[in-house]
Amino acid sequence: MSLPTPAPDRTALVTGASSGIGREIARELARRGHGLTLVARSADKLAELADELRGEAGRVEVLPTDLSDPAARAGLPERVEGLGLGVDVLVNNAGLSTFGPVDRSDPAAELNLVEVDVAAVVDLTSRFLGAMVERGTGGVLNVASTAAFQPLPGQAAYAAAKAFVLSYTRSLAGELRDTGVTVTALCPGPVRTGFGDAAGLGEGEAEAALPSFLWEPVEAVARCGVDGLASGHTVAIPGVANRALAGLAHLTPKSLLVPLVAARHPGLRRP
Repeated sequence: MSLPTPAPDRTALVTGASSGIGREIARELARRGHGLTLVARSADKLAELADELRGEAGRVEVLPTDLSDPAARAGLPERVEGLGLGVDVLVNNAGLSTFGPVDRSDPAAELNLVEVDVAAVVDLTSRFLGAMVERGTGGVLNVASTAAFQPLPGQAAYAAAKAFVLSYTRSLAGELRDTGVTVTALCPGPVRTGFGDAAGLGEGEAEAALPSFLWEPVEAVARCGVDGLASGHTVAIPGVANRALAGLAHLTPKSLLVPLVAARHPGLRRP
């Protein structure tokens, strides 16, 4: 397996490219010569990244899009085609989390999480995968999390969404055998990207709740995901400690694991 060969009329579409892991995956693909189509809500941040990557990557395009909006997602293929491009690498990275107990949650925020973290992955994969299979080449990188391997009280919807992404990716891998198209779930542990702050978790709370040896640099996470896709690995977990912990979480009886996680999660320690 390998990534598709970069070509002037082909592009790697990266969602959530304006910050964090998505931005770094875009940089990693640019270093490997791929043209990019950058997708997120923030037009200014996308334009800034595009300016940085032009010259290192192939062609770089910016398509500001609200991925929580089904109509906006549905319009993406036509917008890409209008640029004279075909998507040969799809990176479903856009994602968000909510924090706190479900009984005090905002239903709109919870459903927005499901739209971005789950529905957008299914929607965009369904829209772009067929052409890859027809061409006999392509790659889909779905960004999940080590939270996919366990329930996570305090982030119940987030962990469930990432478990969906992991299961969906594994099923796709079975369907795509011998098609020339590869699919990988990138499952990072904690990464310092401002993700927790954006969801309302106080500064330093995530760092205090998780051991320092679990934290991975965002550059290493992006490289692990792209390397995993290029190598045809169905699951890529950055860092030895996170791989070990994911295996342990998968095997530990949930009757023991869930109370331990609930006792430590900062989202459940608030009045």
